[in-house]
Amino acid sequence: MTELTVIPAANAELPEPRRNRHLINGEWQDSADGAQFERLSPSHLVKASLSARAGRTETDAAIAAARAAFDDGKWRGMPGKDRATLLNRVADLIDANRERIALIEVLESGKPIAQARGEIEGAADLWRFAASLARTVHGESHNNLGTEMLGVVLKEPIGVAAIITPWNFPFLIVSQKLPFALAAGCTAVVKPSEMTPSTTVILGELLIEAGVPAGVVNIVLGFGDPVGEMMSSDPRVDMVSFTGSTGVGKRIVAAASGTLKKVSLELGGKNPQVIFPDADLDAAADAIVFGVYFNMGECCNSGSRIIVHEDIARALLEKVNALSARVPFGDPLDERTQVGAIISDEHQRKIDAYVKQAEQAGARVEIGGASLGVPGLEGRFYQPTVISGVTPDMAIAREEVFGPVLSVLTFTEEAEAIRLANDAAYGLSAGVWSENIHTCLNFARNVQAGTVWTNTWMDGFAEMPFGGVKESGQGRELGRYGLEEYLEVKTIQLRVARGRSFWVRDR
Repeated sequence: MTELTVIPAANAELPEPRRNRHLINGEWQDSADGAQFERLSPSHLVKASLSARAGRTETDAAIAAARAAFDDGKWRGMPGKDRATLLNRVADLIDANRERIALIEVLESGKPIAQARGEIEGAADLWRFAASLARTVHGESHNNLGTEMLGVVLKEPIGVAAIITPWNFPFLIVSQKLPFALAAGCTAVVKPSEMTPSTTVILGELLIEAGVPAGVVNIVLGFGDPVGEMMSSDPRVDMVSFTGSTGVGKRIVAAASGTLKKVSLELGGKNPQVIFPDADLDAAADAIVFGVYFNMGECCNSGSRIIVHEDIARALLEKVNALSARVPFGDPLDERTQVGAIISDEHQRKIDAYVKQAEQAGARVEIGGASLGVPGLEGRFYQPTVISGVTPDMAIAREEVFGPVLSVLTFTEEAEAIRLANDAAYGLSAGVWSENIHTCLNFARNVQAGTVWTNTWMDGFAEMPFGGVKESGQGRELGRYGLEEYLEVKTIQLRVARGRSFWVRDR
């Protein structure tokens, strides 16, 4: 048994459970029926938060508030520079509150404190980038339609955006959506995951402090039924932006079909990295280990599937195994920890089932493959796990495990590597490792993925669009494309000549 690096309980002083309420039309509200739900910390098994649980009454009120705030025209008619000023003010407040946001995120999600701080810092950068875009919204003109005509294309806010976010990056992902919607002039109803509601509520507090008008942003806490279903199907909502599992994404599309509203989806991934014989194996191994254990592997961009040339497979595996044993797993409140707790008992059982099924099918567990005990804590942890001898037909090679589990496949020819990379229902991200630029470019052009990394993994920039193909979703976030998602195109054709009959003009 390989000795792992385990960080015991830090015995940090824990805060009192946070109390969360809905934000509707600028007011903090409990549920009309008094319903609540609690969240236990997955790492410490203490109550992290107690939140109001929305029903149809609260969801209806939030949608009505967003609709009214959009229809009165004040927010969408505000000059871009004024919206930009407000969004920058929110970014400054996020920076000022980084520690308290990070702490509750750790307690609700189980992620390490250092990573949570980085997530909050990255979120502030997204608000500043969206602020810069708020001043750049523009259409176009066409003056080549003849001397009597002028064509104008406007970019207008789409309307009310329903934003539904997941539990794995609760503050970062709402910041990949909401500031872009606001920059475009939309209003919003936001539903965070019921497992990680608190940081979105704190964001609501900061929005009020920054001066966002009542009704422009509404936050409803609760579950997919009825909150998410109502947000997806209500005709007063013009667009749904969802990040989460592919299965739930399909249900949202079905719910939205009755009103034909726009749907933007960022869903699952089974992201391959192909390692060619001329790759820098030390750099590749380092990135592979980071990519599979980052955020406990609970990441749509997780590098959970490597496809390595058979000539270097064992050499690479030895490096990956050795690095895996050195990654600090344990108490997420310890500054040294890099991998924290699994989000729920149910999810931990799902991860373990994939591993056991692969082992029964003939794959080899190189390291890990079981729950991880952390001294002083009774929370949910899973060992760093590497599985070799994986074949393309195994579930662990094709389905999203969403845990700290690496599947290793091998190839002999470049065409086979590309075929294996594309042999999944997903198409979110992919990577290639080679010192030959021609190899990298050929792979990048032929792999079916929304993002391709070459000789790196999981770099991200606010300026670069992010999203997937196939069952990884539709639409894009970040970059200018992230703003365009929340804009509608309107054509205006102006007849500028007078005195000529419509019926006899030239066609």
